[in-house]
Amino acid sequence: MLLPRPTSVRHDDGFFLLDDTTALVAAAEARPEARWLQSALRPATGLDLPLADRAERAVELRLDGTLGTEAYRLDVTPAGVVVTGGDRAGVFHGCQTLLQLLPAEVYRRGEASGVRWAVPAVAVADAPRFAWRGAMLDVARHFMPKHDVLRFVDLMAMHRLNTLHLHLTDDQGWRVEIRRRPRLTEVGAGRRESQRGAGPEARGDGRPHGGFYTQDDIREIVAYAARRHITVVPEIDVPGHSQAAIAAYPELGVGGGPAEVWTRWGVNPRVLNMEESTVDFYRDVLDEVMDLFPGAVIGVGGDECPTTEWEKDPRTQELMRERGLRHAHELRSWFVRRLGEHVSARGRRLFGWDELLEDEVPPGTVVASWRGMTGAVTAARRGLHVVSCPDDQVYLDYRQSEDPDEPIPVAVPITVEKAYAFDPVPAVLTPDEAAHVLGGQANIWTEHMDSPRTVDYFAFPRLCAVAEALWSTGERRYEEFRPRLEHHLARLDAVGVEYRAATGPRPWQTRPGVPGRPSSEADREAFIEQLVAGIKEPSGPSDGYGD
Repeated sequence: MLLPRPTSVRHDDGFFLLDDTTALVAAAEARPEARWLQSALRPATGLDLPLADRAERAVELRLDGTLGTEAYRLDVTPAGVVVTGGDRAGVFHGCQTLLQLLPAEVYRRGEASGVRWAVPAVAVADAPRFAWRGAMLDVARHFMPKHDVLRFVDLMAMHRLNTLHLHLTDDQGWRVEIRRRPRLTEVGAGRRESQRGAGPEARGDGRPHGGFYTQDDIREIVAYAARRHITVVPEIDVPGHSQAAIAAYPELGVGGGPAEVWTRWGVNPRVLNMEESTVDFYRDVLDEVMDLFPGAVIGVGGDECPTTEWEKDPRTQELMRERGLRHAHELRSWFVRRLGEHVSARGRRLFGWDELLEDEVPPGTVVASWRGMTGAVTAARRGLHVVSCPDDQVYLDYRQSEDPDEPIPVAVPITVEKAYAFDPVPAVLTPDEAAHVLGGQANIWTEHMDSPRTVDYFAFPRLCAVAEALWSTGERRYEEFRPRLEHHLARLDAVGVEYRAATGPRPWQTRPGVPGRPSSEADREAFIEQLVAGIKEPSGPSDGYGD
């Protein structure tokens, strides 16, 4: 939410001035949020804001469980500031609102001189609409160093997003250390070059690329995010999108032949074999992943899994007969179910893309609907939980306009206005069905984002719009949002976000001569219709796969 929103803010006369006499007063449970607020305010203001049991001039942090999860109230008068949260997350969100009410210079990391740190007298009462307000960051195609991931977490927190979905493995790289399987990073974390641009005619750049997170790095990222009330959801993509793992351990592939970490973009025909030993391998992987990521949900992908290798391989056909499987695509479901049993035994839930709906889905699975909203409708009617992330609304790697200068233009244009109109709940669902929609997320695929500053360009300010769409209840009007967004850009400037300007890309944000793959709305719709044809219509509101 970008303040001020007329529906949630009442302006009174006056202000509260932060100065050397201001203290922080916090309930015992909110002391971590108080320390975070100190660290957020001190660099730019130069103020200590010491913690005290009571003070005449104070910013006070309170808890009131009657407000609800993540909800908060912010009351500012000339006498002081009171932030009341329904829980610690609510207190944290209220502190973010307090920062937004201060001059934009508060976001700078060095002391800002000549700034009057005045908070306008306001009353804010707010609560999120959805429990899952996320962003998916693909660090497999282009690795993002740890310090940049931490910066991205801060940007998510600034916009009250609470779920970071990390896409950690793919054909082009394996990014998390697995100590029982060291070659996954020794071999799988680097590739000899990357495809430069989109489409089959695009050439390689001849430049090696790689990187991975140690287990200590992951613990740091998870703890840093948790301090900001953000849950990190890992994804280990199987049984397609697995050539980096096959390059490291050739016995995982169909036929066991050699492979290199893939250097191309797109859907790869190489897949995992369906031996019990491969299931055991990934049980080991998931055990270490679950030790690193304490959240309830563990991602296993399940998307874009061609069956060509399985159909041609005699050993795979033998396994199908032994298991009573009639079609090769059922092997994906078989494999995911086996991993799901292992994840469930540790008290966790599977998270996967909507291709899983083409077959039986393990109970309790959370489905990410990316091929439009068909998956959201089908999963909700089956009684499965849904995270909506339709490509034509919240895929932030898609081009931002019809401007020919957009860098490496992919698919259909997604403007800030279109992102702001995102609603995770399909209109055709009944209230009971809609209750299965946990929320939504924006997806940032990084095939064409080879640096954090490029991620900035594609993510912002569209991610600002998605964040407000996921938080807000009631009517949203872009005409009301736009001037608030323009004001918010000063905050992004202070943080150092290299967002796309409303006038288009700056010269250094273009990529002249690098081919893209743009499409029309009609072509995209026809393509997605083909992709979702295999999603089965349920027989009723629930067909036995509910949680």
